[in-house]
Amino acid sequence: MRKLRNKELNRLTVDEYKSTDKTPLVVVLDNIRSCNNIGSVFRTSDALLIEKIYLCGITATPPNNEIRKTALDAEKSVDWEYFENTEDVVAKLQKEGFKVYAIEQVEESISLPDYKPGTGEKPALVFGNEVKGVKQTVVDICDGSIEIPQFGTKHSFNISVSAGIVLWDIFQKVR
Repeated sequence: MRKLRNKELNRLTVDEYKSTDKTPLVVVLDNIRSCNNIGSVFRTSDALLIEKIYLCGITATPPNNEIRKTALDAEKSVDWEYFENTEDVVAKLQKEGFKVYAIEQVEESISLPDYKPGTGEKPALVFGNEVKGVKQTVVDICDGSIEIPQFGTKHSFNISVSAGIVLWDIFQKVR
């Protein structure tokens, strides 16, 4: 076997990416502290043609060299917008017909393998702070919560890992 060179991968240009049909899926980052995590979410979102990322609260925004280190310029291809309050984004998305889910461990959460988007459903996924998770005030107004099953001694994944797991799973279900 031989590893493929980048030019053999036939990837889209940024302009082609911008005009390509996107996966009907939106990401909301609620007060993410680490620029590396933010960049990783951009990169994963680019790979899966995610429609848009909303950056909220203390979440850093491009242009930012620390984000670029892990995003590898995906912050230039994926549409994004900044909002000071995550609650405002959730309300906006709900008015636009999105069903908003906190990716969080809460009472009555849906286990990720059991989550099945309804016909025509447009999911929006809220990922929370590295220490505190999704704010309770945000959880309170979400339409539901999706939880990644875990079986070891730790109670959470890193946010960039959570985003990778959840986005890939839901991408396969909505695409």
